[in-house]
Amino acid sequence: MKALTFKRYGKSPEIGFDDVPRPTLKSDELLVQVYAAGLNPIDNMIPAGTFKPVLKFELPATLGSDIAGVVVEVGSRVTRFKPGDAVFASLFDLGRGAIAEFAAVPESVAAQKPARLDFVQAASIPMVGLTSWQALKERANVRAGQKVFIPAGSGGIGTFAIQLANYFGAKVGTTTSTGNVELVTGLGADEVVDYKKQEFEKVLRGYDVVLGTLRGDAIEKAVGILRPGSKIVSLIGPLDAAFARARRLNFFLAFVFGLMSRKIMRLARKQDATYSFLFVRPDGAQLSEIGGLLESECIRPVIDKVFSFEQAKEALEYLAQGRAKGKVVVRMK
Repeated sequence: MKALTFKRYGKSPEIGFDDVPRPTLKSDELLVQVYAAGLNPIDNMIPAGTFKPVLKFELPATLGSDIAGVVVEVGSRVTRFKPGDAVFASLFDLGRGAIAEFAAVPESVAAQKPARLDFVQAASIPMVGLTSWQALKERANVRAGQKVFIPAGSGGIGTFAIQLANYFGAKVGTTTSTGNVELVTGLGADEVVDYKKQEFEKVLRGYDVVLGTLRGDAIEKAVGILRPGSKIVSLIGPLDAAFARARRLNFFLAFVFGLMSRKIMRLARKQDATYSFLFVRPDGAQLSEIGGLLESECIRPVIDKVFSFEQAKEALEYLAQGRAKGKVVVRMK
């Protein structure tokens, strides 16, 4: 079968199409014909080697994490799905990729595709949906009446997280450019800072939760908008020692990650806040709950651009520019 792969880590990962073996199923897996693959910024970071100490791939490795498609075969121990079922899933952190004609999907990470969504829309959801759910519901326990700061509101994570926080009853603050103010307001943002005109840390106050989505010093600046007892949940780092322990990484990496997060930890403590780094995990049960919100139209997908399978490499290059409003998706069928 055809798949988009990378052959090595670094500045020249040799991304391109390869003929690779069709997946061989384990007893608890589904063979899914991929109809669409959603792209995420980490899909560019992986071949660059950013997460090489953490994520393990056998090279050449298939790129992509999010899929939507149709089950064509099931393993002997699969009970929840059958051939012909339309499903969606995240394959992130499983050592396999989504931008291929077929994918082997563990039953535990798959969910029935919401009937209201087409395959492109469904493929746009898994990673941003699960990341937002695990950050806002599990880690931060967002409740009605709280204030949540979600920077970069027009991006892939932002467009979903704003809607989810709003569903939980929170007030949402965000940043975006002038042209996207109407978009994020329409998604449920209550306080919108045009970063081209103002600095958010000089405008916003009294927030209970910060979702870290921007690189650089934005997360350190966000400490100043927090009230005592608040939480910072970062999706982009710095990595912390708790993450290293959870991944059972060696002592040296735990020490390094502890050093990396020392400054933001110190700043958070001064504000009587807590900091943690979140690494999303695939979870079919959570994805089913998210699917229910999509089915009932409590949340809607936001898609910037759709590329054909043959244009998958160009889709990654487009995503790397950082200007997408919502998600970028590769349509296979």
